[in-house]
Amino acid sequence: MADTGKSIKVQVLETTAALMTAAFGFIAALAWNGAITETIKKYMVDTGSGLTGLYLYAVIVTILAVVMGIIIARALGKAKKSAGGEK
Repeated sequence: MADTGKSIKVQVLETTAALMTAAFGFIAALAWNGAITETIKKYMVDTGSGLTGLYLYAVIVTILAVVMGIIIARALGKAKKSAGGEK
């Protein structure tokens, strides 16, 4: 029984840490959202008003997210290989 209690405590700590990390990630995403929105407004002369502008923004951010995801995944793979964590 003591092992089960300890295991639950560890699981609670791990879950709490994961949730806190996710919360900070969400806050960072909101900050980047604002920065990207203002950048698009500055460099796109006429993004259109209303729905057109929102869709253009969504497409640009989606493309950026995919490209950055690929770059980050490749960098992580290289880091793992150089650290000897993956063969």
